[in-house]
Amino acid sequence: MARGTSKLSARRVDELKVPGYYGDGGGLWLQVSKTITKSWIFRYSRYGKTHDLGLGAFPAVSLKTAREKAAEQRSILAAGGDPKMERAAAKATAANRMTFDQCSAAYIEAHRGGWKNVKHADQWTNTLATYASPIIGALDVGHIDTHHVIRILERDSLWTTKNETASRVRGRIERILAWAKTRKLRTGDNPATWLNHLDTLLPKPSQVQDESHFPALPYKNMNAFMRELRERPGVAARALEFTILTAARTNETIGATWDEIDLQNEVWIVPGPRMKRSRAHHIPLSPRSIEILNALCAERDAGKKISKNPYVFPSGDEGLSNAAMAKVIKIINGRRRKAGLPIWVDPMEGNRPVVPHGMRSSFRDWAGEVSHHAKEPIEHALAHKLADDSEAAYQRGALFDKRRILMNDWQTYIDTVQPDPQTAIAA
Repeated sequence: MARGTSKLSARRVDELKVPGYYGDGGGLWLQVSKTITKSWIFRYSRYGKTHDLGLGAFPAVSLKTAREKAAEQRSILAAGGDPKMERAAAKATAANRMTFDQCSAAYIEAHRGGWKNVKHADQWTNTLATYASPIIGALDVGHIDTHHVIRILERDSLWTTKNETASRVRGRIERILAWAKTRKLRTGDNPATWLNHLDTLLPKPSQVQDESHFPALPYKNMNAFMRELRERPGVAARALEFTILTAARTNETIGATWDEIDLQNEVWIVPGPRMKRSRAHHIPLSPRSIEILNALCAERDAGKKISKNPYVFPSGDEGLSNAAMAKVIKIINGRRRKAGLPIWVDPMEGNRPVVPHGMRSSFRDWAGEVSHHAKEPIEHALAHKLADDSEAAYQRGALFDKRRILMNDWQTYIDTVQPDPQTAIAA
């Protein structure tokens, strides 16, 4: 025990009733007010001036705790610091701290105006609220580390069972943490970075992604299904038909805007920010795809309510929801059940009812098993990464024309009645 310290006892501190200052030694004082309230003060001198620093009220801060706090202040002084200035700096830092949820809200708001798809902000908000917030939402953004990100991606096997969603979540966390670093809210490497970081801990997306997980319609059934689909009225039915004809992802279709459509050159140019690989994708449009677009144009020109909506497939003042096309298939299957007919299912996926995104697998199976087309135009039609440097060439010129022939052949196959099409299960 240092000489000149620990002059007070717990009993005496509790019993003191006379206003004044009572020293414990080492700069620690007990202040008793006129109303007999008690508080702890650390008194020190710096550059010839005396300063008092409050350490808290008694009995909330006990004698033992007060001595520990005083020891901390003496350590600051011994290191050449000023306890008051250190406390002020700590308060300023704390005031400028932000949680991950606060940062994500600020990031989304800052970028909202730059996103063409008005639903993009909602998608960011919803995915982060569902997957990231329960684990890191309340954490100081500067304290988030790799183990936090891994917990998010591995929770409920998200990375292996819903890899497309997990990849989006990872990318969004990475962007928000980069935003936080730019604003000096965190330091060091970004723990959500994939290359040379998370890729050493998790399997590659290509190893766990499998679009066959989405129940797909056997391509031999496509003609019969499409005839039923074309009998359905409404924007959602046309969006599903357009999705099948173009082999597009569903989110690409529902987010399509008229400024992406070049009717004169019969091309749909999906901008990079809306593509999975963040690269613009040029999709040649078959004759039936053009028919669908021309019919929608005619409705716009007729001055209907959708005329001011920028979306190709509008719903009210916005675009379709993800569920709209799926609902069309449910309605078709429901009618088949009532008629005693087999419903549309994927026999390779346990006879599960087909879903819109599975139609990409239908196209891929047809193109690989029936068509005469080479692998490269097929893969590029699906917006998959090519293995060589020919990727850019497939966007234009003679190679792009090969994809146009491919998509026209796909429509021709769809429009051709197939002998004895096999539905999967009876109602």
